[in-house]
Amino acid sequence: MSLNIKPLADRVLIEPAEAETKTASGIIIPDNAKEKPQRGKVVAAGKGTKDDPITVKVGDTVLYGKYAGTELKLDGKDYLIMRESDILAII
Repeated sequence: MSLNIKPLADRVLIEPAEAETKTASGIIIPDNAKEKPQRGKVVAAGKGTKDDPITVKVGDTVLYGKYAGTELKLDGKDYLIMRESDILAII
């Protein structure tokens, strides 16, 4: 199912990765102690500005700041929309 949303200019729509439910040592993390994920997959991207074309492309896995972007819910799924400059790295 495709999304009917197209970010403008240098905005990027990201689907956050699921929060980890277990630590590396096997301890189960309760729901109230989970941290917001800082990794996600680019679902849609704008064309960039005339001076600065967009670097990321759809399908890229990216790292972003913990409080970056604006949360929105579409078709029952959570997404983040943010400027490309809020993205820290492409994995």
